[in-house]
Amino acid sequence: MSIASSSLSPHVDTASPIGVPGLAALVALVAGTVALGYTYGAAHGALFLIGGALGITLYHAAFGFTSAWRVFIAEGRGRGLRVQMILLALTVVLFFPFLASGTLFGNEVRGFVSPAGTGVIIGAFMFGIGMQLGGGCASGTLFTAGGGNARMLVTLFFFIVGSLLATIHFEWWTSLPSLPPTTLVSLGPVPGILLSLAIFGAIAALTVAVEKKRHGGLEKPEAAPREGFARYLRGPWPLVAGAIALAVLNFATLALAGRPWGITSAFALWGAKGAQLIGIEPAFWGYWQAPANAKALSESVFADVTSVMDFGLIAGAMLAAALAGRFAPNFRIPLRSVLAAVVGGLLLGYGARIAYGCNIGAYFSGIASGSLHGYIWAVAAFAGNVLGVKLRPWFFMERATVRRIDG
Repeated sequence: MSIASSSLSPHVDTASPIGVPGLAALVALVAGTVALGYTYGAAHGALFLIGGALGITLYHAAFGFTSAWRVFIAEGRGRGLRVQMILLALTVVLFFPFLASGTLFGNEVRGFVSPAGTGVIIGAFMFGIGMQLGGGCASGTLFTAGGGNARMLVTLFFFIVGSLLATIHFEWWTSLPSLPPTTLVSLGPVPGILLSLAIFGAIAALTVAVEKKRHGGLEKPEAAPREGFARYLRGPWPLVAGAIALAVLNFATLALAGRPWGITSAFALWGAKGAQLIGIEPAFWGYWQAPANAKALSESVFADVTSVMDFGLIAGAMLAAALAGRFAPNFRIPLRSVLAAVVGGLLLGYGARIAYGCNIGAYFSGIASGSLHGYIWAVAAFAGNVLGVKLRPWFFMERATVRRIDG
């Protein structure tokens, strides 16, 4: 029996018009960029547009952190993980020189460098389980929801709820034992880059060894249904092209926002705004008394850079889905899948907040900043994914073969 579900159409319509959803997304991106630029400044509008570009990239490249980890755990196929190492390598090379100097194009910049301790380990482990039950990570939840996956709207809602709940206990988690903020950038740009590349190379080599042992050789990418300009307009993109685009767009975010790309702090803010609407006042909670958080809570969500980029990402993914001819929401989801979305969303939200970030803020941008907490996050989240993969059959009745293109 099923009630509500949603999925992207598995078929690609090579001649599909942009349609009403695509036109609405395009108008939102153009109008939003102009309105935000006029109200909050040109950089703010540009960051909304960068969010749109991130959504297009994630959707067209089917760049799923969750699916890449699941396929490696369940099948021993490591192509997705190797592309993630390329992504991290490119971003480290772009970031480290400017993080070391503290300026980029004359503007002050900083990385995402946080304490590494109990909260990071437990939060990332929770997040890892949530990735597999919720069906996506933070970026995956946004781009698949924007692309027409109705089930991911359930995950997103409870992601927001979990984020808000974590702000109630945030001070307690930060009081637990932890190492001080530590970054490889402190070694110097060149030594830090070389050490980072050695780590990424070792991980890539491990995936090659595992894949060859289990399958006798490396997986070859499937032939694309389109070539040339049409492929980049309507997708699907090569995974490596997606990695290059994500690295460049994160660098653009660093240049304009003064810090790397993040996603989930906005979810906590949206949850707090929603709580205020129903008579709950989170402003008295310790998390919301920190100056930056208090300021965000007192202002419009459109003043918050992370929120603006998240909105842009959703619109960009919707446009990409329309261009691909895949925007086809289906509101029939098995009950177990709905339950998995609820549990997964709560774990994702709570875990991300106490771990100082998600697969983007802690893993991608954290490691790109050389932060020790990013590496610890990755190990703990991978362990959570292992457990999450084992739990998935209880909710999804999966076959042995893992479906690859998802969040």
